[in-house]
Amino acid sequence: MSTIEPVESGLPHVDRPCAVRLDPAVPALVLRLDDNVLHHGTLAAVRSLGRAGVEVHAVLEGRHAPASRSRHLVRTHVWPDGPRTPQALTSALEAIASVIGRRAVLIPMDDAGAVFAAEHAAALTPLFLLPGQVPGLPRRLADKASLSALCAGLGVSHPETHVIATAGDAAAAVRRLGLPLMAKWARPWLLPPGSGLRSTTQVRTAQEAARLAARTGGPGGDLLFQRFVPGTAGSDWFFHGYFGDDSSCLFGGAGRKERAYPPRAGLTTLGRWLPNPRVEAAARSLASGLGYRGVLDLDFRYDAAADAYHLLDFNPRLGAQFRLFTDERGLDLVRVLHLDLTGAPPPPGRPVHGRTYLVENYDAFPALHDRRAHRLTCAGWLRSLREADEFAWFAGDDPLPFLTMARQTMKRGFNRLARRRRSLPAAPR
Repeated sequence: MSTIEPVESGLPHVDRPCAVRLDPAVPALVLRLDDNVLHHGTLAAVRSLGRAGVEVHAVLEGRHAPASRSRHLVRTHVWPDGPRTPQALTSALEAIASVIGRRAVLIPMDDAGAVFAAEHAAALTPLFLLPGQVPGLPRRLADKASLSALCAGLGVSHPETHVIATAGDAAAAVRRLGLPLMAKWARPWLLPPGSGLRSTTQVRTAQEAARLAARTGGPGGDLLFQRFVPGTAGSDWFFHGYFGDDSSCLFGGAGRKERAYPPRAGLTTLGRWLPNPRVEAAARSLASGLGYRGVLDLDFRYDAAADAYHLLDFNPRLGAQFRLFTDERGLDLVRVLHLDLTGAPPPPGRPVHGRTYLVENYDAFPALHDRRAHRLTCAGWLRSLREADEFAWFAGDDPLPFLTMARQTMKRGFNRLARRRRSLPAAPR
């Protein structure tokens, strides 16, 4: 096995300590299996624990990843080359654990990491602290096909969903569901980079449906066609929570998507913490019914015609915007996770309704889209920037990740422009 490549980043800087003390003797390892240098949730986890005095390690792509530049990160670890098989990942984590030198809290930041950690907990538990999760549960929840079946069994509202194996299945689903509809790959974390396939796509024509049906049988698992639930302003919600050994919610809250990228169908670029008893009750009931333990991130959409909140996605790990749910004492989900796994019962959370969280590098795109639709003025967008309680990237005590993110974003933009120019037909002489 190739050796792990440690990259030093200095000692953690305690600038704004959490009012609830975390055990500084227990380090943490932030883990991500997918290659996504602009994953802002990874940086948020590093900053949150580092500011609370915890020694934070992270598995990242290298020094070009913005999170690797954080002053709150003690060390970056890089996956060795080669296929990331379960055996290779276990060996790599054993090597990282030997570098850390103490049993650390393991924090998966993507579905693939959460599935791996749960299914290989027996081998990882001597080296890392993990919630006592049912081993096969995260895979069943992250898999959108099995999630649909679970919702039906538990009586949870979920859009009508069909598995597509043939062109005939696709045509039948179009007739039954109507257009537009949503196409989803059951196991999006297995989609290979460069495949041109998105985890979720809105299908507007029968021809688009047929083209997707022709791509079935790949690594992304089953292709699903799902009834499209029309979204209006304020209809998209999410719930983030941490559940203890008895599957009771130790900390959590509901948030509303104010803006998303892609608009009304993608990641939250501006979120607001708001009370929503129906979403909160549905999330707690679902976790209790499943015997779920640990962190979760759920997506809901309100269906006015049915007066129901449909569960769209169940992510068995921290959501990228988890810092939205930070109470007046600085308590958030990753700190609650650390407290619980180190034997310190987390205190009850104190909701800060109205708090906002904005993702700078993505929020400009939905803002531009809304301006074209005459729903958002330039002044209104600038006001949301001024009034945001926390940014995903910019932080006065930790500026380098923001600068690195900006450089990476501009580089991607120029590369896309260059590819687009190369793809244009040559002008006639």
